[in-house]
Amino acid sequence: MLPLGLFFLLAAALPFLPLGTRAEYLLQIAYFTLVAGVLALSWDILARSGQVSLAHAAFYGLGAYGFALLSKVMPWFAAMPLAAVMAGLMSLVLGAVTMRLSGMYFAIATLAFTEVMRTVIQNLPEQVAGGANGLLVPALLGGNARAQYFLALGVLAFTALVSLLVRRSRLHHAFAAIRQGEETARVLGVSVVRYKLLAFFISSSLAALGGVLFAGKTFFINPLDTFSLANSIAPLTTSIFGGLYTTLGPILGASVLRVAEELLHSGVKNGYLVVYGLVLMLSILWLPRGLMGLFKKGRQGGDL
Repeated sequence: MLPLGLFFLLAAALPFLPLGTRAEYLLQIAYFTLVAGVLALSWDILARSGQVSLAHAAFYGLGAYGFALLSKVMPWFAAMPLAAVMAGLMSLVLGAVTMRLSGMYFAIATLAFTEVMRTVIQNLPEQVAGGANGLLVPALLGGNARAQYFLALGVLAFTALVSLLVRRSRLHHAFAAIRQGEETARVLGVSVVRYKLLAFFISSSLAALGGVLFAGKTFFINPLDTFSLANSIAPLTTSIFGGLYTTLGPILGASVLRVAEELLHSGVKNGYLVVYGLVLMLSILWLPRGLMGLFKKGRQGGDL
């Protein structure tokens, strides 16, 4: 718990540091790092039940578009959770169809769902969702950068709290049993489909909150970028790099890779895609437990 608390303490202090003339730029990088942390940790919660989903971009996008449309008729603080819940309910629809699939078949089905969502949004009338041209989104908190940052930090803290609650509840044991083998889990009395659906709902709702944060910061979204496969691959990569089935690991992985992405953007166009690929291969080969594996053995079994 101590390293996780230290991360949030440092993150909370960041806006008050004397960052000089680049303060606004660095705060923006930190904001999107927090969003990446929300996506990575929410994906990891689903992975704990043995499901490798490529639909994270779909729920991220549904959260973004849901918020953009709902904020036209209600305040942001109501539109934000409602968009997340709606995305979570959509995950139950997908789960009802795909939960009996596993492995690459489940991954392919979730990838197809993302493409279906992108196509549907893209072909909706422009007056509804902007079509292929995209949609303007009201700024969160009136565009106040510092307030937006603390909102993102709060969402990440909420996601971390959910992760810790999952780890300390019976869900942790149910998810672990399913991950080790669904047939064995059934013999032990675990309702496999119900728990997998619950993991899907939690993960998708949190991913949608990440989409809301993105949309409310950039003021503009379009189907091609919002539902991009990169938004499904990045959480997977950062979770593996940071350390699967932990709370701090995905957050730490997102922080390191987001900074690396920004550094590469200044020198190599689209260089971060190369980094993601290399990091994924190297972490699998030499860091099977990710960055969290570098901690002492006494901390590996904790609630990090």
